[in-house]
Amino acid sequence: MPTDTVITAALLVIGDEILSGRTKDKNIGAIADHLTSIGIRLSEVRVVADDEADIVNAVNALRARYTYVFTTGGIGPTHDDITADSIAKAFSVPIGVDPRARALMQAACDARGVELTPARLRMARLPDGAQLVENAISVAPGFMIGNVIVMAGIPDIMRGMLESVTPRLQTGARMLSVTIPLNCPESQIADLFAAHQKRYPDVAMGSYPSLRDGKPATDLVLRSVDESRLEDARDNLKSALGV
Repeated sequence: MPTDTVITAALLVIGDEILSGRTKDKNIGAIADHLTSIGIRLSEVRVVADDEADIVNAVNALRARYTYVFTTGGIGPTHDDITADSIAKAFSVPIGVDPRARALMQAACDARGVELTPARLRMARLPDGAQLVENAISVAPGFMIGNVIVMAGIPDIMRGMLESVTPRLQTGARMLSVTIPLNCPESQIADLFAAHQKRYPDVAMGSYPSLRDGKPATDLVLRSVDESRLEDARDNLKSALGV
């Protein structure tokens, strides 16, 4: 149920392969778009290696600061998939094969005619007290413990898990945005834009330079949860700019 309370989130991306450049992250943007659309403000993103101490420290720091922490990566079947163990350590709880997760995976393996091997069973190990997060693609679940939501790193699976957990989340007012495209360098409008921001301190404003058709261009983006205030700021800025 949406509220007027500001609901915040952080994203912790876990994996040596992200930091080495071998895997190009496709999840940050997707998660940011989804959270914005439901009224949760993604306020921080961190990337850490497959190192237990680093994961534990990051999770504990982020979960104390934000309403929710989402993690991606490190919940597969191999020895370097240590996210679940690290989350258990962060919460100081035991970890073991969860009977609910095992039942789901056993049924999936039986349907495929394959064995539920020790490697596959690793993906059924969850911290005590965790809730399952459904995985409609490959069955092995993610999980939620406290305010931490642990998801797979594979983009399609992550998106399914994110949709699955969304109904459990508290959400706030949706952040709205408008864009004013200008065919000029941002230096040309910087002073006017700064003055406008002072006039509307409650409306977030950003300037994003680029090249359009090889020529300097700038997009001015205004953001607010108050639609009427946002429209007023936009209209007055356009008037001041003469566009």
